[in-house]
Amino acid sequence: MSRTVSSWILSSAKNSIVLQGKGRLYSICIPNRNKIKWKLVFSKTHLYPAGSCSLDNTFSLKKAFRHTSTEEEHFSFQLSPSQINDILRAGELSHKILDLNGRNANSVLRFESNQLASNTPIEDRRSAATCLQTKGMMFGVFDGHAGSACAQAVSERLLHYIAVSLMSRQTLEEIELAVECMKPVLPILQWHKHPNDVEYQEITSQYFENLRVYWQHLLDLDTEPGFSLEEAMISAFKRLDSDISLEVQAPQENELMRNIALQVAFSGATACVAHIDGVHLHVANTGDCRAILGVHEEDGTWSTLPLTRDHNAFDEFEIRRLKREHPRSEEKTLFVNDRLLGILMPSRAFGDVQLKWSKELQHSILENSCDVEALNIYQYVPPNYHTPPYLTAEPEVTYHKLRSKDKFLVIASDGLWEMLSNEKVVKLVAGHLTELNVQKPQLAFEKPVNLGYMHSLLLQRKNRGIASLDQNIATHLIRHAIGSNEYGEVDQEKLAAMLTLPEDLARMYRDDITVTVVYFNSETIENYYRN
Repeated sequence: MSRTVSSWILSSAKNSIVLQGKGRLYSICIPNRNKIKWKLVFSKTHLYPAGSCSLDNTFSLKKAFRHTSTEEEHFSFQLSPSQINDILRAGELSHKILDLNGRNANSVLRFESNQLASNTPIEDRRSAATCLQTKGMMFGVFDGHAGSACAQAVSERLLHYIAVSLMSRQTLEEIELAVECMKPVLPILQWHKHPNDVEYQEITSQYFENLRVYWQHLLDLDTEPGFSLEEAMISAFKRLDSDISLEVQAPQENELMRNIALQVAFSGATACVAHIDGVHLHVANTGDCRAILGVHEEDGTWSTLPLTRDHNAFDEFEIRRLKREHPRSEEKTLFVNDRLLGILMPSRAFGDVQLKWSKELQHSILENSCDVEALNIYQYVPPNYHTPPYLTAEPEVTYHKLRSKDKFLVIASDGLWEMLSNEKVVKLVAGHLTELNVQKPQLAFEKPVNLGYMHSLLLQRKNRGIASLDQNIATHLIRHAIGSNEYGEVDQEKLAAMLTLPEDLARMYRDDITVTVVYFNSETIENYYRN
């Protein structure tokens, strides 16, 4: 990025449009090949209630180099390569799947994940867990809006709801008996978390109680063998969204829990969750996060297999669905400026009760609440709001039977897909895999091993360039998403500028980005078909 472009960024910031009052109207500049598209959005800073968790310290390395305002007197886009790496790698998470014998009989070989914030604090969340009472692993990406509260709650709770939905009646009865007798409950999930991942500790007990009510409901259904995986995922999504809505209407033990419930319900989140059990892959999607498969074809080329559709005004299926659900008189007002009721980009999401509740219920809840302005809750009823709900959290579920040529799964928030196409993402992951394989040094040590020999091996490794390569593929994707020039190459100056954008400007140029890449074990998948 040239100094001219850097100056243009700074100049555009100081001339940005500001709406007085509830929020800021940002113009987001999204590079798309050689064109620039602009779109208008409402952006709000989420405030955590006193005593609750905050992500302000999660990316402390990043914030150390980031300006807080375009009004700063000494403004610079300069970062050293090591500072760039510190920022990009702060949220890295990776996990290799091994059994008790140190071998991998799982169809998941490993996964790698990372996040980069644009909002302060970041509104995206991610989850990864192994099911302990049922089979399989789950991976989720959650894109929050109007604050991080809803994405935070969904990331903590949704995988539990799915796991419970998949349990046998016998397992549910055993867990219920343990709770009744005040005995330890069988663990449901083994989480794979980043050290900086946070939880709403103050409200965990209520979350557990509502999860218990859900499994009691499943026991009351008295159905055996229970849900299919697709039914379980749909049921879990819908039930959690219902619980989010009911929790804010119910009396709370204290003001803190009340405030958290309000923030969760009046913010929103899209979600994409993958469940992998052997060769069986199910992806449930609500909103505009996205999941794709990278496929290595027999002729050596790579292809892309999309597993989700973006639920927004650009999807014909969503437009037709909403028209079916509302009177013909509302057809022209359902989507205004490519947004649901002129407000929201995604047409499916958790929370966002402003687009689900009646006007009367909204008024009743907020009138009896404490200072909603302090909680940064946006009170606004859009025009033409006649037949709610306009928004649903019900997911679309896609099933795919894994083949040995299916090499990896990419799940990411729309911050990545706004910058990179599906095909570009697969190309980058495939190229990264090839580079890693080619650049692995041969570690056949001569005996005896001496310092000189070890030094020569290290030099070989350095000369092959592996030291400059991101080991974490999610980092590699984020680096290219925000730093690529028109030739598809990473421009260090552009990368530094995008990372040092001040908080009042960053959202104009990039969204929060969360990426999880799951690598499959081709040998295990081949053995499945052989057996």
